[in-house]
Amino acid sequence: MTVNTTEKFSDLYQRAAKRKGGVKALELLLGKKIIGKKLLNDEAAQQGVATLSDDRLLSAFTKQIFKSGFVWRVVENKWPNFEESFFNFNIEKVLMMPEEMLERKAANPDIIRNYNKVKTIKANAQMMFDHQIEHKTSFAQFIAEWPSSDIIGLWAFLKKHGQRLGGNTGPYALRLLGKDTFILSSDVEAYIRAQKVIDGGLQSKKSLTAIQAFFNQHQQESGYSLTQLSRLIAFASGDNYVQLEEV
Repeated sequence: MTVNTTEKFSDLYQRAAKRKGGVKALELLLGKKIIGKKLLNDEAAQQGVATLSDDRLLSAFTKQIFKSGFVWRVVENKWPNFEESFFNFNIEKVLMMPEEMLERKAANPDIIRNYNKVKTIKANAQMMFDHQIEHKTSFAQFIAEWPSSDIIGLWAFLKKHGQRLGGNTGPYALRLLGKDTFILSSDVEAYIRAQKVIDGGLQSKKSLTAIQAFFNQHQQESGYSLTQLSRLIAFASGDNYVQLEEV
């Protein structure tokens, strides 16, 4: 599927570079490293997704669920207590927790006391365990092998089979794990609407399909990852807070 846009990628890129202090500064912000005078992609995080244990995925999903609508700094500060309280997110141990134990842990002031969110830990552990049994492979491997050219399909899977992983929560968790994905931030949404990529609801199947095609086309043209492209759009059109001076 080809998307007709009113702005060339080169124009988008140059505007972002101008706002961020030059090409080298922009490339650093996009997640590239400079070795000598050569810019190289840093893909180590993405390549490492398959090597993660599934408890790390459950931890990432849970952390993002608690960050949603809450002060992120507080979640980060309390996260060691979450790890200790929920057996380092060991899938089997979490699934053995009776309802009464979940209620007690949800009332613990050492973590963030939100029973509805605490319940998602066991529900999402069940999603991952069911996949392990059915497919005889880790959930991390499943995530790693899902093609980024259909990342919206992975979003839909997490939303359907998990709990509280819809909207931007699932994508942010995937980004945290190193899976290549764009994020539909307010800056990105404003840009794709201005470019007439979508004109309806952001999360409708029609809109998400059009957005995926838009990103796929720019990825094929530029060689940048989905993560880098969504950052590029934000740098080119959003509030100009993050900036490095070119040296």
